[in-house]
Amino acid sequence: MRTAFPRHVKRALQIAVALASCLMPLQSATLERLTLNDMAAKSTAIVRAKVLDSYSALTGSAIYTHYKIQVTERLKGSTITEIAVRGGVAGGLQQLVPGAPKFNKGDEFVFFLWAGKDGLNQVIGLTQGLFAVAADGTSNPSVTRNASHELMLDARTGRPVKDETLVMRMSDLRSQIAGALTGAGQ
Repeated sequence: MRTAFPRHVKRALQIAVALASCLMPLQSATLERLTLNDMAAKSTAIVRAKVLDSYSALTGSAIYTHYKIQVTERLKGSTITEIAVRGGVAGGLQQLVPGAPKFNKGDEFVFFLWAGKDGLNQVIGLTQGLFAVAADGTSNPSVTRNASHELMLDARTGRPVKDETLVMRMSDLRSQIAGALTGAGQ
């Protein structure tokens, strides 16, 4: 025997489901797939650096997590001392941004950065502009850019594409960046 919910209970349940779906954070972002050449050309700075510290701050209606970095190698642009990533916790508020990277003290990356109109230096393409530097103690460590799990579109066709992990030696990354910058006339 089926039990029918009273009309007011059914309506309250519908409203609760609608509100819950509106309050849930988006689970993905849509990105343009960037090649290494694209990132090198579009970046205002490319640096190899270690993360030293972080703090979050409210800027207008957006929360940014700011990371203090120590540059060990400059591959393009000026030396940067801080980068900002959208999202974080500030003033008792939390803002989640799907696909935004998070860093820990001591992490070392090659950062492909762009400077926004607000002056904040941000990683290009969310995690596309990050190559993790292996802590293997060698002079030519391995660098890895993990595949993004976000929806990625080909810029020419607008069709979804699957991102792939890139792994190479630091010397190869340097050479590819130099080649891309030479080809772009920079």
